[in-house]
Amino acid sequence: MDSAPLKILMFGWEFPPYNSGGLGVACEGLVGGLASLGAQITFVLPKKLDCQSDACKFVFGGSWSSKKKYIAGVETIEIDSPLSPYLTAEGYAQERAVYADKYIAGGYGVWRKDMVGEVMRYAAQARGIAMAGEFDVIHTHDWLSLPAGIEAKKITGKPLVFQVHATEYDRVNDNCLNKDICAIEKHGLDEADVVVAVSDYTRRRIIDRYDTDPKKIEVVPNAVDHSKYQAKFAADFSGLKQNGKKIVLFVGRLTFQKGPDYFLRAAQKVSQLDQNVMFVFSGAGDMERWLIQESAQLGIADRVIFAGFLRGNELARLYQMADLYVMPSVSEPFGITSLEALANGTPILVSRQSGVAEMVSHCLKVDFWDIDQIANKIMAVVKYPALRETMHCNGAAEVNKFSWNKSAQKCVNVYNRILKA
Repeated sequence: MDSAPLKILMFGWEFPPYNSGGLGVACEGLVGGLASLGAQITFVLPKKLDCQSDACKFVFGGSWSSKKKYIAGVETIEIDSPLSPYLTAEGYAQERAVYADKYIAGGYGVWRKDMVGEVMRYAAQARGIAMAGEFDVIHTHDWLSLPAGIEAKKITGKPLVFQVHATEYDRVNDNCLNKDICAIEKHGLDEADVVVAVSDYTRRRIIDRYDTDPKKIEVVPNAVDHSKYQAKFAADFSGLKQNGKKIVLFVGRLTFQKGPDYFLRAAQKVSQLDQNVMFVFSGAGDMERWLIQESAQLGIADRVIFAGFLRGNELARLYQMADLYVMPSVSEPFGITSLEALANGTPILVSRQSGVAEMVSHCLKVDFWDIDQIANKIMAVVKYPALRETMHCNGAAEVNKFSWNKSAQKCVNVYNRILKA
């Protein structure tokens, strides 16, 4: 890095503790790594949140004063945008309906009729934010903040880095694709000076689905903040461990992409062989109600626990109590939760359809759809303590190679290269 600090304008959609998934965790980790290398980061969010970080300065699109002509010539008001990284078009419509009286009938009229319109409204604000500051490079995360990054590039001429954490093809099956989102992703992949993919799996997906030039894609893997998992907690989860129960854990959004239904069906098969195994879901999502009903239909409701969305020490405690962590994702660009499990000493079983499966050796791997194999490998870990102990030791050692400082250095190398070009 040059003697002058590298200045980065970064657009995102969530930041801990106000995060609903791994995107916010990745943003926080990368920002911390970049700051440790001397970079100065301005992190832009669409609405005002009580975010605090020594690693970056926050700017909130909703509270931006917009008297200048390049922001439509009008002053904005405080905007409570409903957008989040995992919001669907249907979810946006529901949010808009719930708050219509407050924001629409109240005379504000700030929300757009659809989710894409709301994204574009934020993009218009990004022009003013970009013009008001000094920075060297623009870095944007996923499609929701992509139009904002493109507008910032147009108005300033600064290079744009588009980091892809997941594509529309990862989030839903091909029959449910949102063509508008696909079009935004395609446009951003074309406009970006460099595309950062979080894994080789994601890189191949971008090339195959969007015909992006392979030469402009760099792989920068996600990592884990080891300092968050140094504390060890007593094994106590509703008395289960004291009663000799084995715990198999799922952590993630309860959506199609993460494969919780495959985990549940594997749980049924395991339960037919060993009723001493408990299955814990930690997360929330649109499949939650269905999963609860299905566990009853399958006759295993007494062996399935829905713990809700956990974070911090509560989640670390759950990892440390688990005998095995399972990530049966249908399409997983990376899979930070698997590294979190390893950092807490928990063996992992991951889908081969994931980025982390290409990067971690000391784990069990399976195709997400192969419920029999998922069940067989769960049984092997809970039945043979020696296998679990070997996976615990080797996995805990291997996860040390993942650090946000290393990922940040790769990003800095990307920034410097495009700035010199």
